[in-house]
Amino acid sequence: MNLEKLEKNIGYKFKNIELLKNALTHTSYAYEHGVPSNEKLEFLGDSILEFVSSEYMYNKYTNLKEGEMTKVRATVVCEQSLYKVAVLHNFSDFLYLGKSEIMTGGNKRPAILADSVEAVIAAIYIDGSLEDSKRFIIDNLKDEIELATKHVGQKDYKTVLQEELQKNGDVKIQYKIIKESGPDHDKTFEAEVSLNGKVLAKGKGKSKKEAEMQAAKKALES
Repeated sequence: MNLEKLEKNIGYKFKNIELLKNALTHTSYAYEHGVPSNEKLEFLGDSILEFVSSEYMYNKYTNLKEGEMTKVRATVVCEQSLYKVAVLHNFSDFLYLGKSEIMTGGNKRPAILADSVEAVIAAIYIDGSLEDSKRFIIDNLKDEIELATKHVGQKDYKTVLQEELQKNGDVKIQYKIIKESGPDHDKTFEAEVSLNGKVLAKGKGKSKKEAEMQAAKKALES
């Protein structure tokens, strides 16, 4: 497997290419071929990721409280965010998988891809330095962190809307996802909120929850 292409994708040239290979070796392949899997690297990479993202937020977003930083980190250091990084750099083309995983499309599974990103972070750290792994993490997750910080203090518009509409008695408020667009790893959802069957507003978001929240926000504004 030509790993030079992946090195170009991630912007780091390994001195010891075996480390990168190890980072991409799933347990299914390791079991079949009697080689180490990427599980230990993944364990280390997870800790590096938590530290680097925490330090980055601490220095850049000085207005955030401790609880808010915890929420932002949980939003960013997760399977979905790491899966996006893996898709961006075509990790699926370079994974070492066992026959059973290949047969069942393991190279497309979000959990496997996300784990490989954590393992690569650790491999970069061991092969190079903390600064090298930090550069990879920040380059790939700074936009996700920025987005998460904007929504961390977001008012629960659905609760506020419900309180407003129920001031004069019980009402029936419903949310419905009316549209989904975009590829699986980057979907956009559109939701509508209705009162007693009458549509009040529509909203879009990168998750169903965010789309419903935006619909509630627009209903409040109108």
